[in-house]
Amino acid sequence: MTRYFFSSVTRIAPLPDLPFTVEPLPRELWDTGDYVVGEVNRRPSPLGRVEVRSGRTIEVMEGHMMVGAFAKRYATLEAVGDWRDIGEDLQMENLGGGGVFGKMTSISPFLPTLISLTYKGHILIHGEKCRMKDYVPDIAPRPFLLPVIMVIGTSMSVGKTTAARVIIRQLKEMSLKVVGAKLTGSGRYRDILSMRDAGADYVFDFVDVGLPTTVCPPQNYQAALEKLLAQISAVGVDVAVIEVGASPLEPYNGDIAVEKISPNIRWMVLCASDPYSVIGLMNAYGRTPDMIAGVTTNTEAGIKLVSKLTGIKALNLLDRESLWELREILRTSLDLRAENEHHNI
Repeated sequence: MTRYFFSSVTRIAPLPDLPFTVEPLPRELWDTGDYVVGEVNRRPSPLGRVEVRSGRTIEVMEGHMMVGAFAKRYATLEAVGDWRDIGEDLQMENLGGGGVFGKMTSISPFLPTLISLTYKGHILIHGEKCRMKDYVPDIAPRPFLLPVIMVIGTSMSVGKTTAARVIIRQLKEMSLKVVGAKLTGSGRYRDILSMRDAGADYVFDFVDVGLPTTVCPPQNYQAALEKLLAQISAVGVDVAVIEVGASPLEPYNGDIAVEKISPNIRWMVLCASDPYSVIGLMNAYGRTPDMIAGVTTNTEAGIKLVSKLTGIKALNLLDRESLWELREILRTSLDLRAENEHHNI
């Protein structure tokens, strides 16, 4: 009996418990978000791991069968690829650790070798292919009214999720119910799981509404975003801490996400790789954040240069001494009274 390794983009579908078959389909029937099986071609590097449904990462070996989803990824610091570029040899890669499958077209020289796969077929149930969107729950449209602490970045890997975690912890110390969400990016479970570990009462991301990544036509993303915001609105919390993956200028539709919830944003944090990238994003995006955080604030030198160049408040959120100031900012932005919070950081 074949054993399948279900990557984390399958977490919204009960595939391990369903009687499915695996059959190759003609290319004209392929589409983004299709659940497919890839056989590992060769033993990957020690760092070539896959994130499974629980959010844990495991090693896979040559001959193992991985279940993921066709998608496109466009990561500035890691890998670029698309399922549409899969050739007649049916070779593809796990473009992101969570089971985003497509043909790699570009990769950073600093990234470990990606897991190489051969397309073996689609997941079929009763002869019909399984798609991520088939497992999105029906939820009635509703207005999105939650106050939002927004976290954006100049690129990937600049400290956005770390900032979101710190903010969530402080909001929980204020006795607030918090939802953590990631509205754009490439399908991984670990980011929103880390928000849950930080204390978020609920967590969501775009996988919950059937997208393996948010590199897709704007109209497709807008429809999915409406469903995602409805899911978030339904849980009944006090505040949302929302991360936009990558940067709003990259083709992940982050600009659409920010614009959609702009009326709800009470405080916007920009995480940056360096002081000059702050200016670059502000000029290109035309929006001024309320605070700068992330990698560029790791040292006193970075904080002072950001302040000199932009005049915007910069905080190292990993510095314990900054947490009192952060809490005051959050309390003011959400119009909260100090007596409503706990007094231990």
